[in-house]
Amino acid sequence: MPSPQQARAQASSITSGRTAPEAEASPTSQLRALFDRPRLSPGQRRIAQYLIEHITEAAFLSITDLAERVGVSQPSVTRFAAAVGFSGYPSLREKLQSIALGALAGGPTAAEENGSNELQAAVDAEIENLENLRRDFVDPDQVIGVGRELSRSTPLTVLGLRISASLAEYFAYAARRVHPDVRLVTRGGSVAYDALLQSREAGGTWVLAFSMPRHAQETLTAVQVARSAGLKVALVTDLALGPVADEADAVFATGTGSRLVFDSYAAPGVMAAALLQAMTDADPERTQARLEEYEQISDQHQFFLRD
Repeated sequence: MPSPQQARAQASSITSGRTAPEAEASPTSQLRALFDRPRLSPGQRRIAQYLIEHITEAAFLSITDLAERVGVSQPSVTRFAAAVGFSGYPSLREKLQSIALGALAGGPTAAEENGSNELQAAVDAEIENLENLRRDFVDPDQVIGVGRELSRSTPLTVLGLRISASLAEYFAYAARRVHPDVRLVTRGGSVAYDALLQSREAGGTWVLAFSMPRHAQETLTAVQVARSAGLKVALVTDLALGPVADEADAVFATGTGSRLVFDSYAAPGVMAAALLQAMTDADPERTQARLEEYEQISDQHQFFLRD
């Protein structure tokens, strides 16, 4: 295994002659393309972040040293290598060393390439997600149509399990201001099944489900239960294809921010707000009456601080 100093000399000899194919992209870009997979676990993302930020040193570490530097177990490093498409850590390290040569030869670091740090890069990725969503909204017919159906469904069930619960709670909280019967389900298993079956028996026709990575098996099962009970499912998720999406009647796929250890949800949050807007527009008279009633109650009981 070459030392970093030997690798630097090797890199100089490569760049002094014909440019290697991998030099066409910067080391940071190559690493992000390699690791930019939303299904990586938080622990695996910590490994990816460390490699991006310390590639010139980390590429020459043993599996023991890398695990110690990141603060994870050796099996975690092995699983990470498999998750990003390698047979094991040795083959991943070989790839990392070839990328590190470009950085050692003077290629831009992560901060130099973007003129930013990793937090700013995460914001940039979310801006790209929002730009993609903006292009999707050029044709808003599906959002308007599903919003109309959600408005008509009484009760309306909102499903979000595990990490998706926060988006479901946001939607349900706002939807209750304009809809007379919103039922929030954030627990899986038999609790979810009971809620879905009761919703159908009470006359509900639609479920709005949120499924963010890493996608929970119990979300798929709950969606299947909803469909078998006769409920239609609108799904907000990050991928248009997949087991959960295959079960849904309407799918709204929006990118999630996967540059940090835990996902961020700027675009899914806007999608949820857009569906809420469509619900309010579907029945403007009911919306106005309920909002005015709520304002009176909130003033009476002083729910909020006065500006």
